[in-house]
Amino acid sequence: MLAAKNDNQTRKNAWWLLLALAAVAAVRLYGLAGAALPDYDSVRNWQIVQEVARGNLRNLFHHGSPGFSLLYAPVAWLTTDYRVFQHLNALLAVGAVGVLAAFVGREARLLPVETALLALLTGSSVFLTFSGRDFTMGSASLLVFAALLRAYYRRLRSPGRAPLLRATLWLTLGLSLNYKFLLTLPILAVFELLQQDGLLRQRGNGWRVLAILAGPYGLLSGIGMLAGLPWYRWVGVYYTIAFPGAANAAGRTGTAQLDGLYYLQFLRDFESPLVLLALVVVPVLWRRELLVGLRRMNLLRYLALWAYCYLAGMSVLIKAPRGLLPAYGLFYALAFLSLRRVLPPRRLLVVALLAVGFNLYRVQREIYAYTPSHYADAAAWLRAHGGHRVASTVGQGLAPFQASADSLVVVTHESQLPALRRRGYRYVLLDAYWRVAQVPNFGALATRPALAAWPEPLLTSPLLFLEHSEFTGLSYRETLARQQAARCDSVQLRLLAL
Repeated sequence: MLAAKNDNQTRKNAWWLLLALAAVAAVRLYGLAGAALPDYDSVRNWQIVQEVARGNLRNLFHHGSPGFSLLYAPVAWLTTDYRVFQHLNALLAVGAVGVLAAFVGREARLLPVETALLALLTGSSVFLTFSGRDFTMGSASLLVFAALLRAYYRRLRSPGRAPLLRATLWLTLGLSLNYKFLLTLPILAVFELLQQDGLLRQRGNGWRVLAILAGPYGLLSGIGMLAGLPWYRWVGVYYTIAFPGAANAAGRTGTAQLDGLYYLQFLRDFESPLVLLALVVVPVLWRRELLVGLRRMNLLRYLALWAYCYLAGMSVLIKAPRGLLPAYGLFYALAFLSLRRVLPPRRLLVVALLAVGFNLYRVQREIYAYTPSHYADAAAWLRAHGGHRVASTVGQGLAPFQASADSLVVVTHESQLPALRRRGYRYVLLDAYWRVAQVPNFGALATRPALAAWPEPLLTSPLLFLEHSEFTGLSYRETLARQQAARCDSVQLRLLAL
């Protein structure tokens, strides 16, 4: 009798959550078919996945993320349409929202409708929506991170070898998908220091954990060696990212940038006010749960430690909204649980729905308004005028619409163009991505008349500019000042004769 009742409750919870996730998927996918790949990394990942699918492994360790290319290589055997990859990636991010909401709902004993509200609130996050429409490692990483959260919480609550090794497997998968999973290691160390149960030292558990973590590095590095890559290529990427040997095209050097206000300003300007309020209120509202009984982990302390450690850690590194990608869901979970603590059920429902509505208003203003793309129009013009080979200023947005991978070459300085002209290139696309990436080496080109021109709203998006502040090294205010200047231009794609 009790088992049947539990089964009915589980099905009810699942239906409420699935309905909420369907709504989140609709928000994430709306207008995506008419969008281009939003950034250089998205296009490059799309190209590398196709290379790996053909057996070309020279870029397998690009960004230290071989798992990402291997994950999508089977898709490339069926299609090369970038929109398929973009939509699949968006759905992975929706799945991450579902795993997180189900975990928090179960551990906090939320009602089915409350779990659905949490999924809606988290899933309508402006930045999570924006990042869920690209083709980078972020979406798959979020899904694995949510699974790691659940698995590691079980390891803390029920110490044992099996929970420990399950959590290690998720951590290993995350490290294979995205080098930024390295940031979880110091946070996990904090939890282990608080727990102090000696589990890692018992019966060879530590060696088992190390073996699992090292497995993919050994296996994939061996495969890379068979393909002609040096054995250290994967871990070498980590060193290059941490210690860049030279300034990038935007002139940025180094990886440290102390700025405690960057992310707070971003949350204030682009996310729900509830998030920023929660970050201030949680230490007071939940002080007992946070401070009493440190050896026995509870859900609030667990979520808060992850969230605040991410915020503190990223505040000393170079900044971009994606730096806090795993933490946005945690922020929303803390905000929702705090609302639930101080509001009666009906008021909670009203406030949560109003917050979702406000998020959707901002999604419309900051994402949908910048979505329609005209790269396809530029590609059609080139085909009609025999422009089979074209140069582009920094941006690769045209690449998915070109006939072949080598028909587009990216330049970072206009001095590179005469050599291309001698090689038979007849056109250059003055792609305003150079403004986004802050590579101001095209002054002479900008004064020349265009053969054809189109607007590309995404290249004036505040979110896209802020995402590139990690590349440019500019502050929050400096980045948005350049974005405002870019908005003054009526067109962002100009085709010029070489």
